[in-house]
Amino acid sequence: MIEGFVAPGFEAVRTAFAAGFDRTDDLREVGAAVAVVHRGELVVSLWGGLADAGAGTPWREDTLANVWSTTKGVTAAMVAIAVDRGLIDYAAPVARYWPEFAANGKAEITVAQLLSHQAGLPGFPEGTTLEDLFAWEPAIERLAAEAPMWAPGTHNSYHAITFGHLAGELLQRATGRRFPDLLADHVAGPLDADIHIALDAGLQPRLATMIPPLNPAPFDPDAMAPEAIAAVTNPTITPELANLPEWRAAVIPAANGHASALGLARLYGALANGGELGGTRLLGADTIAAMRSVQTTRTDGFLGVPAWWAMGMTTNHIGVYGPEPACYGHGGWGGSFGVADPVNGTGIGYVMNQMGAMIVGDPRNIALMTAIHAATH
Repeated sequence: MIEGFVAPGFEAVRTAFAAGFDRTDDLREVGAAVAVVHRGELVVSLWGGLADAGAGTPWREDTLANVWSTTKGVTAAMVAIAVDRGLIDYAAPVARYWPEFAANGKAEITVAQLLSHQAGLPGFPEGTTLEDLFAWEPAIERLAAEAPMWAPGTHNSYHAITFGHLAGELLQRATGRRFPDLLADHVAGPLDADIHIALDAGLQPRLATMIPPLNPAPFDPDAMAPEAIAAVTNPTITPELANLPEWRAAVIPAANGHASALGLARLYGALANGGELGGTRLLGADTIAAMRSVQTTRTDGFLGVPAWWAMGMTTNHIGVYGPEPACYGHGGWGGSFGVADPVNGTGIGYVMNQMGAMIVGDPRNIALMTAIHAATH
C-alpha cells in the first residue's frame, strides 16, 4: 500500500505514516502523502491509498489535495517575499498599499495586525454568497468598507476565510500582479513546488476527492463567540465545497490551495534553511525571522486557545508540530500541514483526503512530526 522511499535513519517516519492506514477510528487514512526535505535533500517521500475512493484511483506522488488553511502559510510566505523585496513593510498601515481599506476606522491597521488575526475583520459585513466569494471583487469591496468587530490590536480571532482575501489584495496592490501569478512566479515555479491556487483545468486528473469528517464537530452558534460565527458563515463553509469545480477554480488564498506533500515540503524546506533550496533563494534570513515573530499570545476568539500568531504563520507553542518548540507553519481543516523546523533545517508537507473533525491537534500530524523530529536529532 505504501509507495515511495525513506533515507536511512528515517524508517520511523514510514512506520508512523503507515500506521495512519491501520487506524480503527474516524481518522483512518483513505489516501495520503508525506514528504520531508532535510538540509536541502529529499529524505522522505511516501504516499499510499486512494485519491478517489469511489473511482478506485490510486494516490500518486504528484496527487494534489485541497489543503484548506494550510494555504494560509503559503500566503504568509508570499507576503514575506514581498517584504524581503521592499514592496511591503510589516509595520506599515495596510491602507498605504490599499487606500480604500482605510474606511470605517481601519486607517491605522498594520500589516502585522492583519496577518496575526487582530484586524477585527473575521467575516463579511453583509449578505455574501459563494458566488461573491468566488468572484473576488465583491468580497474585497465589502472588506474595504467594513468596520472592525473590535478595536484592532486589542483582540485576535481567526480570520478563517477573510485572511486570504485581505492578505491577497494587499499583495496584489503592493505588486500590481494577480495572486495566482505571484504564486506561480515567486514560489511554485522557482522551487518546482507543486502548489496551486485558481487551479488550471489541466490539473484536474491529479486531484484527490476530499472526504468530509466522519464525525463532524457539532455546530452550535449559541456556544460560539460572534467573531467565530462570522468567520465560518455568510457564506457557510462546508467540507463538500472542496470538490466543486467553482471552488477549485477560484482565488481563495486562505483555504483553496491545492498541493502535493512534496510541494509543501519544498517550500518549507527553503524556509527552514535561510530561505534557499537547491540554489534558489526566496527571501533572506532576517525576513524569515520577522515572519516568525510572535504578534499576540492572547487566547484566540475562534480557537479558544492561545494561538501565538506570527505574521500569518502559527508557532508551536501548544506542541501541535511535535517536540521542537521552534517549528512553525500552518495546518488546514481536516489534517494537512506544512511545517519548517529551522533548528534542524527540515521542511515537512503532509496531505490527505480523509478529513478529521478537529481544528488543531490531529494525532496523525503529531505522530509524523514526532517521528521526523527523532530522525533529525
